[in-house]
This record gives sequence, C-alpha cells and structure tokens, in this order.
Amino acid sequence: MSWNDKQVETWVGLMLRTGVLLAAAVVLAGGILYMIQNRGPRPDYSRFQGEPVAYSTLHGAATGIATLEPRSIIMFGLLLLVATPIARVGMCIVGFAFERDRMYVAVSSLVLVILLYSVFFHR
Repeated sequence: MSWNDKQVETWVGLMLRTGVLLAAAVVLAGGILYMIQNRGPRPDYSRFQGEPVAYSTLHGAATGIATLEPRSIIMFGLLLLVATPIARVGMCIVGFAFERDRMYVAVSSLVLVILLYSVFFHR
C-alpha cells in the first residue's frame, strides 16, 4: 500500500476532528446529566475543594461511568480530549510507515514515547 502526504494529512485531520467532537459530546452529555441531577441549592465555590480520589484514577472513573455518575462521564470526556493528540502521533507513525519514511517514523516514535511517559509515569 502506497500513501502520500495528502492522504496522511486527510486521515490524521479526520481523526483529530472526530476525537475532539467525540470528547466534546461526552463532556456535554456529562454536563447535562450533572445539571439534571444537581437541582438543589447552589454549591459554595468560595473555597477550593479538589475532586475526590475516585475521580483521579481511571478505575474510579470507569466505575462511575458504569453507574452514570456525571463527574466520571465528564472526566472520561476530558481523557478522550487528552488522548486525541497522542493518537494523532500514533497515526502519523503508521502513515509515515506506509510512506516508507524511516526518519519521520523514528522521530514520531520518540515523540510518542515522551508523550506516553508524561501521561503514565510523570508525577
């Protein structure tokens, strides 16, 4: 299979648009669900209170999504948004491999390793 630059750009552009729109739709759905479920008095935002630990882990978010917990759904949408550019780099690696451009495959692979390290291992 032989690809050119235009095909790779089109493929990556479609993936980026799809990822951003999907993330926005998930965050919007979570936000609407949050507003529906929290019709009580206005919360007091005069003091900062961080999110509970359950929302700071992938397992906690997945558990919340299974029970349709709005903040977990919003967190999942934000995770999709963060994953979109990382997936873009991965798709570029595949596209460059189809083009047989070894230098760009190597550079993109290094960028992907750095991105994945920063997401999973950097504290």
